[in-house]
Amino acid sequence: MDIRYDPNVMVGLGVPDDAGVYQLSEELALVQTVDFFSPNVDDPYSFGAIAAANALSDIYAMGGRPIAALNVICFPQKKLPLNIMEEILRGGSEKAAEAGISIIGGHSLKDDEPKYGLCVAGLVHPQKIITNAKARGGDALILTKPIGIGIINAAIKAGIASDETTQQAIELMSQLNRKASEVMMEIGVNACTDVTGFGLLGHLHQMTSASGVGAHIILSKVPVIPQTWQLLKEVGIPPGSKANFDFLEGKIDWDSNISNEERLLLCDAQTSGGLLISIARDRSDQLLETLHSAGIPVATEIGEIISDENRRIRVSKK
Repeated sequence: MDIRYDPNVMVGLGVPDDAGVYQLSEELALVQTVDFFSPNVDDPYSFGAIAAANALSDIYAMGGRPIAALNVICFPQKKLPLNIMEEILRGGSEKAAEAGISIIGGHSLKDDEPKYGLCVAGLVHPQKIITNAKARGGDALILTKPIGIGIINAAIKAGIASDETTQQAIELMSQLNRKASEVMMEIGVNACTDVTGFGLLGHLHQMTSASGVGAHIILSKVPVIPQTWQLLKEVGIPPGSKANFDFLEGKIDWDSNISNEERLLLCDAQTSGGLLISIARDRSDQLLETLHSAGIPVATEIGEIISDENRRIRVSKK
């Protein structure tokens, strides 16, 4: 059978989303994703935990419950001691345990640079899948983590981020989106995506394009890690974030009083970022209150979905 026409594929390559979904029965669907990358922090244990949290986030964004994972690791065995690989795997394993799952296997390759991540399987009811394609005009947009991680990671690599900023970034990237996902499933939302490599506006663009709507983002409401602004001046914009900005050229309507630095920040590539949730206006306050009560105080309404057949995103200062 040509899998492109398999009727059990509920979410596949046809529309870009955070994970694939395959229906197993009337009440059960399999959610699958894989994600891995090279180190963005020096500590191998922290790198393993961050990479695991990042991969698990795709399952949470789809409204799924992870059930098991496989390690995917590349390692230069002749250049680095094996205890570094052990620490990476330990970080991933303990983060998976925090998510309530086991790592049940995996695959390794010799490579010139370490890389690590997970292939994750999860479950969801076929009628409760949350995709990025069902945002509706009038929805509120909620973001559950601050942005700026890409710029801070660049500062860490350049050796100019303070120990305090580095630790704050590690804690933020290691934070699971599990609670946020559970809350959004409890309240009921229209669409969701996690904010990772394409940046806030890149992932929002995917959502608006898939949903056939536009959006309005209010810059002053977007939570930003405080140290980001100064570090942006010192290290500049990372290449991945600049690529996001270039890709979105002509797709965003910027108010004239928004600086180039502010525009670049909204395109900053994130690692293990928060969930970007589109929810009906009459439920948005309840979602925010419940997220805050669940220990996610930074969760903020940053704008709204608007009806726009041209699927444009407008960004205003206030």
